This record gives sequence, C-alpha cells and structure tokens, in this order.
Amino acid sequence: MTKTLFTIGYEGLDPERLTAALRSAGVAVLADVRAVANSRKRGFSKGALKAGLEEAGLGYAHLRTLGTPKAGREAARADDATLLRRIYCEEVLETAGGIAALDDLAAMAGASPICLLCFERDPTRCHRRILAERLAARGFAVTDLFG
Repeated sequence: MTKTLFTIGYEGLDPERLTAALRSAGVAVLADVRAVANSRKRGFSKGALKAGLEEAGLGYAHLRTLGTPKAGREAARADDATLLRRIYCEEVLETAGGIAALDDLAAMAGASPICLLCFERDPTRCHRRILAERLAARGFAVTDLFG
C-alpha cells in the first residue's frame, strides 16, 4: 500500500478554502513546516490556524525544525531554487536536528495522511518540494494540493 504525502501553499487561499482542500484530499494532520509560523494573512498564524483546523476536526503540528532559514526564504522570494535548495539542505536537512526531524516527519506521515504547509503556492519555489522529494525516496507518493 502506497503512503501519500500532500503539500499545500496558502498563498491566495483563505482558511476555509485551505480546510476544504485538506478535507477533500483526506488529510488528517496539517504539518506546518514554516520556521516562523506567523502570517499577516488572517487565519494563518499558528494559534488561529491550529484552532480553525481543530474546529474542523483536523490535526495540526508545527515542525519548526524543518522550516527554512531566513537566507533560504530570501532565495525563494528571489525565485532562486538552486540557492534555496543548497541553503536548506546544508543548514537544515544535513544537520543532526534536521535528520531527526525528517525521520519524525516520515513516521508521522506513515501513521496518518498529512499535508505539508508553507506559504508559496508553487511547490517548486518552496522547501516543501525538497521535503517531499526526501519522503518520496522513502516510498511516499506526493500530491500537491492547490485549494
């Protein structure tokens, strides 16, 4: 049986459309992989997001360790995927903490359907693509949601 990992960016969404997309896909837990889980968009800061998801019967986990360092976020905003990948891999995924966090994410995704959340709508411009590739190598099928 293939395990599925979902990803979604909340750029252009409101909390209701995010929740509808997650429910439609059968997601049980939203894994927030932002280093800083604050947002200027209504409903997307950590506390409000968690409360809204729980009200809808969905779980929420903030996996701060798997967030992108500031330099990586700047590379993503500059649309420099190569630099984003180098920074993210070197400063997060190739560290002891990053390896352990990725192992935890894989275990979590193996237990129930999860969806990685970050801001960027386009997964190719986001570090969640790198996480998805790492989990695909562990046997997960990856589906990008767009709400």
